[in-house]
Amino acid sequence: MIERSAVPGPEHLDRVFRALAHPARRDMLARLSTAPHSVGDLAAPYAMSLAAASKHVQTLEGAGLVQRTVEGRTHMCRLDPAPLAAVHEWIGPYERFWSDPSGSLAAMFRPSGNELTPDTGQVPWPTP
Repeated sequence: MIERSAVPGPEHLDRVFRALAHPARRDMLARLSTAPHSVGDLAAPYAMSLAAASKHVQTLEGAGLVQRTVEGRTHMCRLDPAPLAAVHEWIGPYERFWSDPSGSLAAMFRPSGNELTPDTGQVPWPTP
């Protein structure tokens, strides 16, 4: 028996990020976070065919973010949030860059005093 680790490998994380890279798929996930939807329901807000919506759902399925069941002719989708935990775990160490006011990202955007003045467009210090 092969025991798989609960922590997804880098290939799985790549599939999750690839799935999250498209705005339509992110929107589909947002809507699936409230309730299961059919592929037709997921396609409705977009100018896309059922086949195109199904391809997006397949990408989400491949990343483990969506589980699809077939009820007659209707394909129902529901969110599986487990892979998002792996994304959160991976991105967690970088959170300090946007949440800590003394972090280097915040410091990079702090005024240094060398900015152009808005009224004259001139540098506020004399040139030699």
